[in-house]
Amino acid sequence: MVEIDVYSRRGCHLCEVLVEELLELAAGRARIVVHDVDTRDEWRSGYGHSVPVVECRGKRLCRYVLDREAVLAALAVNA
Repeated sequence: MVEIDVYSRRGCHLCEVLVEELLELAAGRARIVVHDVDTRDEWRSGYGHSVPVVECRGKRLCRYVLDREAVLAALAVNA
């Protein structure tokens, strides 16, 4: 099963909405791993306030809002 990484932070409403939508979209097709950018200096400096960010195998799929087509394309490639 493919792994999709979400870089987010606590208290971020956009992050919460995106994760909820992503969990529904990818149910049974991907493992969603949510990373709090404030737990690592390299994530905090790399993502700053540009969260949420969704990546799959190191490729950025979207930022701020869920790009359903990009996620579905990544899931299709990794099926």
